[in-house]
Amino acid sequence: MDMIKTKISEYLASHPYMRLGTVNADCTPQVHTVGYVSEGCIAYFVTDKKSRKAENIFNTPAVAYAVDENYEDFMAIQGVQMEGKASLITLETEAMRLLDLMIQKFPGMAEIPPNPDLVIFRIVPTRGYMLDNTKTFGHRDMVEF
Repeated sequence: MDMIKTKISEYLASHPYMRLGTVNADCTPQVHTVGYVSEGCIAYFVTDKKSRKAENIFNTPAVAYAVDENYEDFMAIQGVQMEGKASLITLETEAMRLLDLMIQKFPGMAEIPPNPDLVIFRIVPTRGYMLDNTKTFGHRDMVEF
């Protein structure tokens, strides 16, 4: 299981975007493309506190996301699917540290003017899947957190 967590961690660190699934107040699922940073298997992203994804998470913190690439060959597909719980980062020193990580990964963020409505969410995984069609079509390894 530790090997699967390591593979997930490495995959997350080497990719810039996730497709984040949230649920709105009337239980309608929504998907959002989000730039993120990760530490191990924990992911972080920045958004406006009035965005749909933020409103959804404030109401229902259960989320899911996928990270992968565009592949021309089905048998080359690899990726990560994660389930977890999102929470707001409230400690200012932690927020500043994570913003620095975001700027390292996405240098253009340094040009964004300060905005008091920006918030940072942490996604702590509860279950993860490492997809790897190079082993067999539809292969995935599951790990609980």
